[in-house]
Amino acid sequence: MAQAVLALGAATVAAAGCVWYLPALADLRAGADRPVSRRRAAAACLGGWTTVGVVAVLLLVSEAWWVPSGAAVAGVAVTLGLRVRASLQRRRESRETARQWAELRKDQQPPDTEPVRTAVVALLVGCGLALAVIAATVMVVVQPGHCMAGWAVAAVPAMIVALFLGVAAVSGRAFRRHRADGSGRRP
Repeated sequence: MAQAVLALGAATVAAAGCVWYLPALADLRAGADRPVSRRRAAAACLGGWTTVGVVAVLLLVSEAWWVPSGAAVAGVAVTLGLRVRASLQRRRESRETARQWAELRKDQQPPDTEPVRTAVVALLVGCGLALAVIAATVMVVVQPGHCMAGWAVAAVPAMIVALFLGVAAVSGRAFRRHRADGSGRRP
């Protein structure tokens, strides 16, 4: 009676283990689409759950305890062997992936200069506007009644702003050209 109860328990656990062995079966069926380490881990998972199922059947049909016990020991040994191989393979794959990423990073493009370019252009435009206001204020205070003062008060700040806008545009293009690749296109 005790073996029948253990067989029923092992069969129930084996049926409940489908949440592990069905994805493992899918990994094995995927073949080369999955890494070798993942396929080996899936084989270890299937080996373990198959061991539980075989032990359940052997508990039900065998009178001696040594038969299901021997099957359990053999199944655990095979499962552990597969799992250790999967771990070692995973470690090798991780090192290879890290090496490949390190090689790719060597050829990495320069960092993005967009925030720097935006800040430089904004600074140049702001300085140009501030300098234009200061120049207009100085011209009005120094020569308040001169007839040319009206023309100069309008022209000098406008030329200062135009000069700073030109410098900002040139510097923005210089930053953009620094970011472009060899073909002149932005990545």
